[in-house]
Amino acid sequence: MNNPISYSRIIAIVPSAGTGSRMRSECPKQYLHICGKTILEHSLTVLLNNKQIQHIIVAIHPKDTHFNHLPLAKNIRITTVYGGLSRFDSVIAALKMAGSAKWVLIHDAVRPCIYPEDLCRLLTLTSYSRVGGILAVPINDTIKCALIGSNYISHTVSRNNLWQALTPQVFPLQLLQTCLSKVSNKKNKITDEATALEFCGFHPEILHGRRDNLKITEPEDLALAQLYLMERDKKLGI
Repeated sequence: MNNPISYSRIIAIVPSAGTGSRMRSECPKQYLHICGKTILEHSLTVLLNNKQIQHIIVAIHPKDTHFNHLPLAKNIRITTVYGGLSRFDSVIAALKMAGSAKWVLIHDAVRPCIYPEDLCRLLTLTSYSRVGGILAVPINDTIKCALIGSNYISHTVSRNNLWQALTPQVFPLQLLQTCLSKVSNKKNKITDEATALEFCGFHPEILHGRRDNLKITEPEDLALAQLYLMERDKKLGI
């Protein structure tokens, strides 16, 4: 673990302390391999290739035995910190290493298919926004709400104005720290960082993202992510 560094404008935080129980694998899902690299390496590489991001703080599990074996673990733009039991705790731990940065971008360790141009569009918010924003996609499917405590339909939820939140998300660092501190007693309800700002009365901007910016959660997601990565890299000439 490292001491806080005096970063300049934008840093990134990647919470990567999860064990991925839903993946039903002995190996944490961020360290599973697709297209020749771990999922985490794919996610970090896009951030490293963007020169607006000065530094990346990766929150890892205290018993992590994988990260230091990755080639990019030696990259001078990456710092590790021990994460907590929840995403909320991991982000808080990483923010303590944030130094003097003005903006912080948070990206899921298991979203490897992000397109560089989407990352660049999101980072344009740092030039004019006061509250930051997120990538998201409109809800296309029909959404059903179940009766409490049952598997029976209560009603259909209107899709009007509904968006599925993605990452990356970017916010002024001091604002995010303040909001997370204010909602620490509700952290089980904070499923992404934008939620913390919402609880405090702020309205982050929504930028239309891509549906192939997949969060790998279930075993069947691996094949789909591999297909998306191959398609993306072919388009980008990688």
